This record gives sequence, C-alpha cells and structure tokens, in this order.
Amino acid sequence: MRETLMKIVTLVENSCGHESCIAEHGLSLYIETEKHKLLLDTGQTDAVVKNAEVLGIDLSAVDTVILSHGHYDHSGGILPFSQINRTAQIIMQHSAAKPHYNGERYIGIDQAILDLPNVRLIDGDLQLDDELFLFSGITGRRCYPQGNRRLSRIENGVQVPDDFAHEQCLVIRQDGKNWLLSGCAHNGILNILDRYKEIFGNEPDFVITGFHMMKKDGAHTEEEKAVIVQTAKELAQMNTVFYSGHCTGLPAFEMMKEIMGNQLIALHTGEVIK
Repeated sequence: MRETLMKIVTLVENSCGHESCIAEHGLSLYIETEKHKLLLDTGQTDAVVKNAEVLGIDLSAVDTVILSHGHYDHSGGILPFSQINRTAQIIMQHSAAKPHYNGERYIGIDQAILDLPNVRLIDGDLQLDDELFLFSGITGRRCYPQGNRRLSRIENGVQVPDDFAHEQCLVIRQDGKNWLLSGCAHNGILNILDRYKEIFGNEPDFVITGFHMMKKDGAHTEEEKAVIVQTAKELAQMNTVFYSGHCTGLPAFEMMKEIMGNQLIALHTGEVIK
C-alpha cells in the first residue's frame, strides 16, 4: 500500500527559519494531506500570503481554513487570503466571533471576516471526513496557563474572564498516525490532551501547538515556572513528539526542552515539519 507523506509548512511564526520569509507574532500552518490542502490559522497580517509566495505554495488551491480561536494573531491573514481564495471553507466556533480583550486592548477577529460567504460557524465537535476532526469542549484546568488571567470576552454586553470555549483543536489522521494541532493551547495542553484521549482513547503521535507560556513583561514567577516544569514532566511521559513555538516563548521553551529533550522541536517561519 502506498504511503502518503503529509506535508506541513510553518507559514507564519514569531521566529524566522527562512531568510526571505516574514516572521511575526502569530501562527499559520499549511498542511497537505491525501485529500486536503488546508491552513490552520493565518497569522496576524498578509505575511501568510507573502510567505506562501516565497515558498511556492499555491493558496488558491487551499480547500479548508481552520481558525483555532478568536484572536487577531491567528485570524488577521483571513481577509488577505480571501482575496486570493474565495471558495475555501473557513471554519471557526461561533464564540470565536465574539469580542475578545487583553486588558483594555481588543485582540479579537476583524468583524469583516464574518461577512465572507464561505465562513462556517460551528458549535462543538465536527467530523469533517475520515481525515479531519475538530473538537472543543475542553473544561479541565490542570496546569492552566497563567497568561490567561488578563484575557476576557464580551458576554451579554459585559466583559468577563475568557473561558476559551472558542478554542478548537484539529486532529488529522494520516498513514496510521494521529496529529493533534492547536493554535495556542489556551485551555492548557494537558487539558487538551485529556479531551483528546476522552475522544480517541489513545495518545496522539504528534502535537503541534503553542503552549501560551510567553511572558512579555518580565521573568516568570515561581508559580509560572512550576506550571511550565510540571507540564513538561507530564508531556515527557508520553510517546508523542511535540512541535512548539509562537506563544510558548523562548525561556519557557528552553525550560521544557531541558526536560523533554528531542521530544520537543521548535517551529520557525518557512520551515517544513519533518
């Protein structure tokens, strides 16, 4: 039986692995499977379009765009993408369309995205076909990312703490392997993995995700370090390879790398995940 090798290219990430590509605070992954050409997230600007051109990726051939959650640094490239491709279905949770804030700063999606005719708003899990499955409904709070404390949403006209019900994860089944992809793991990667195991009854072979451990305003507190270390220790017990970047932050990545070794691999803009 012929094996179909999946192709995954990091189109947008905070760091640069290709001299001609644009790095920005955001994430976008281009993925080719046997049946699909898809994007998970689109970064925060038109860098996704420019980088695709540099890398020889035809975005007009993309059939599906998955928005992992309703933040600007994952959705900002949707409108530039839509100028090239007007037919790909763009799938997001209904709640991803709500206003989201970091303190007083708006970090939600551009509301013009909702006017696109190919946007598909869903609630909860969705089996797209035998390759692609989306799940949300992550309620655990083990090793919950401390950076969530400043994040909020508007609910019935009131600003309330974000519960990240708008976050969804993509599972790709290919060649007997399961890939779990999450944009930022705001719900905490351990809780996401608990939900994954609840659905599939096993561990994924590969995970691509940010860990949302970046600290922009200084060094990690002891509490934050404890969450990072505990998370890495639990991940190290799994037979899973993890790719991470974007909102993980270099200090947290290095702390986790010390524990996880070759089980943890860094993402960089323009690089192919092998």
